[in-house]
Amino acid sequence: MKFNKILRPVLSIINQLGFDLRKIKSLKYYLRYRKERKEWINKGGEINQKSMILYDYDDDAGNNKGHYFHQDLLVAKLIHEHQPLRHIDIASRIDGFVAHVASYRKIEVVDIRPLEKSCHENIKFVQADLMNPHDLGKTDSISCLHAIEHFGLGRYGDPIDVDGHNKGIANLVNLLNKDGLLYISFPIGQKDEIHFNANRVFQVDTIFKHPSIKCVSLTVNSFSSKNVRNSFLILRVVIFYISTYSKIVCI
Repeated sequence: MKFNKILRPVLSIINQLGFDLRKIKSLKYYLRYRKERKEWINKGGEINQKSMILYDYDDDAGNNKGHYFHQDLLVAKLIHEHQPLRHIDIASRIDGFVAHVASYRKIEVVDIRPLEKSCHENIKFVQADLMNPHDLGKTDSISCLHAIEHFGLGRYGDPIDVDGHNKGIANLVNLLNKDGLLYISFPIGQKDEIHFNANRVFQVDTIFKHPSIKCVSLTVNSFSSKNVRNSFLILRVVIFYISTYSKIVCI
């Protein structure tokens, strides 16, 4: 256990310096690559350019077990079922959740980071910092999936703000119409923690009893959690959707 505590930050630094340990490990397949390239040529195959990729030899077909995979599908399904007039997403995954929703309806995406102009007619992007109020107008549906825990930590170019998550939650709630739905997910644990600059971990009541949620009488309509192991600890991940003046959905 002590060895792992020492090794993990060392491996993290190596990765941050640009050394991809996965690619280094895959060098064991170099001879296999040479053998298969020779076989290809011997069978009359043509090679226009050498593009050696070794790490896919032992890779899986994909990842269908993580909480991001399941939350993206689940929330996209809920939005389809509720058919809101307008849906705004705050900093969720573009190549996951946003893509799912954009396949069947228009979605407005807000993020502090820039985004290349999308050629997809269903995606509208606005660059903005949700720790500060913005004139985005009211909406009946908002999603913020695994983003609120990063507000104010500087990881994504946002300004350092120890109260960033509280400001973010308040601004999310202020965007909702009466009976609007807020879909939100975040890592939860036994107590509030800061894993600087990666993310926050929340004790459940920190969110459920947040002043912005209590003051407009948001209530939990649905709640579920999933045990997820990452490289540092076991996190329980919660998603919920909140409806102002009536109900909240937690996934």
